[in-house]
Amino acid sequence: MAKEDRLRVIARINEYERQGRFNDDVEEDDPPIPIKPGEVDYTVKKLSSKIKTATANFLGKAFFENMIKHNKLIIKEVHGIENATAVKGGAIVTSNHFHLSDNYVVYKTIKPALKKRHYLYKVIKESNYTNFKGPVRIMMRHGNTMPLCSNISAMKDFYAGMETLLARGEKILVYPEQAMWFNYRKPRPLKPGAFRFAAKYAVPVIPVFIGMKDSEYLDDDGFPVQELYVHYLPAIYPDPALGVRENTERMMNENYALWVAAYEKFYGEKLTY
Repeated sequence: MAKEDRLRVIARINEYERQGRFNDDVEEDDPPIPIKPGEVDYTVKKLSSKIKTATANFLGKAFFENMIKHNKLIIKEVHGIENATAVKGGAIVTSNHFHLSDNYVVYKTIKPALKKRHYLYKVIKESNYTNFKGPVRIMMRHGNTMPLCSNISAMKDFYAGMETLLARGEKILVYPEQAMWFNYRKPRPLKPGAFRFAAKYAVPVIPVFIGMKDSEYLDDDGFPVQELYVHYLPAIYPDPALGVRENTERMMNENYALWVAAYEKFYGEKLTY
């Protein structure tokens, strides 16, 4: 993305914050190509899917580790990983969403909490799965990604895949803020989807809040590369005495409260919009 485009995105973020549109897209993406039923192998069951997934993860690791090597991605500190390792089974992982690399940051830092030969699965929007071309397309389509679908029948495949993955102990990353806001530091009000998944399938939520500080390095557009401070917060468990709706609301509110507390502690200031 050119510097001028990035400046337009930042201006749009500021405008949307003033308007309270915290979950709206600020990037100018093309409309998604609808995913058809049966198109996505969510559980990586087929041999062809296993080969493509291995290729995508190899490319993804090489890409992001090269960013780390050249100080384009800086993971400065990790705190509270014991909160993640304490969760032995399947779980929904939530993180604030501010950069294309933040999913790799979560994957790299949550590894101690993953079972052997397990990867972090990532829920992505439909356009990320269908619209990219080249090597990025391979990573988006096969890097243990779980695209949401506008087609109702295709979404049934999504839910069946999520149920299977959680039952076998996988960790699934969901961005409850929904849209990515470039280098936006504040936690945004959350959407209920991630917490509905956790409530529906009776698994905990592992909240992750990533704080940022400007480093001495600049990215390709001339903006400071952010030093990232990854905070794993106490897991939130569904209450078996409550229904899905009540648990969804309760877990969402608790996740947001934990993020706000982490933000205020890390930055030393009260959260205001």
